Amino acid sequence: MLIALNKPFNVLCQFTVEGGKRTLAEFVTQKDVYPAGRLDYDSEGLLLLTDDGRLAHQLTDPRHKQPKTYLVQVDGAVTDEAIASLRRGVMLNDGLTLPAGVESVIEPERLWPRDPPVRFRKSIPTSWLSITLREGRNRQVRRMTAAVGFPTLRLIRVSVGGYALDGLLPGETRVLA
Repeated sequence: MLIALNKPFNVLCQFTVEGGKRTLAEFVTQKDVYPAGRLDYDSEGLLLLTDDGRLAHQLTDPRHKQPKTYLVQVDGAVTDEAIASLRRGVMLNDGLTLPAGVESVIEPERLWPRDPPVRFRKSIPTSWLSITLREGRNRQVRRMTAAVGFPTLRLIRVSVGGYALDGLLPGETRVLA
């Protein structure tokens, strides 16, 4: 079985309650499925869950380099120089990242509101990027955008490998296989 979940903001990628935080158990009713990979507590979007260990390995093992695409709202008006740096790879404290696919995009029209909302500052604009990675270091997108001077405000994973959100709203699931 393979399930797509649009993981809401501030939900742990586990079924066991910890510290009173919301978990996957609130959204996934199927038994014996587990997250194929992780999505940080403060990130949103596509999380795949499966009962197939081989599929989970194929989706998450770094050797398979499955592309993962994120919509990222950053603080400030992103520069061409910053985008070029992200595309080449960014030096982080755990080494140089692989080159990433990065494009400046407009805010998606059908984007759901986040609860709580991203802070708004009238004098400082925000920008949206589409970032595709083929590796999965801890909090990598956030660390990359901060390294080029544009901290991440909102992070939404929209696809993993050949699987995409495809209109799922936060908390909704779809059985894929």
